[in-house]
Amino acid sequence: MTHNSIYHPPVKRSMTIAGHQTSISLEPLFWDALKSAADSKKLPVNALVAQIDVERLESQTPCGLASAIRLWLVARQKSTADS
Repeated sequence: MTHNSIYHPPVKRSMTIAGHQTSISLEPLFWDALKSAADSKKLPVNALVAQIDVERLESQTPCGLASAIRLWLVARQKSTADS
């Protein structure tokens, strides 16, 4: 990855989550991290996103889905680094 490629603008992708179609915009760096996390859990990306969505909606102060995905990925990376 070249230094400037981490600053690529968000890319919108459509997926079905919990039976409904939605679009999510994430930077390619986060799409790559999400795919890697899904692979490590042996899940399709949309199934992992559905899990993150459930956690987000159970929060006292739910943020948007794209933000929840970014936060989940950073928290996952931090917990991996702390172990």
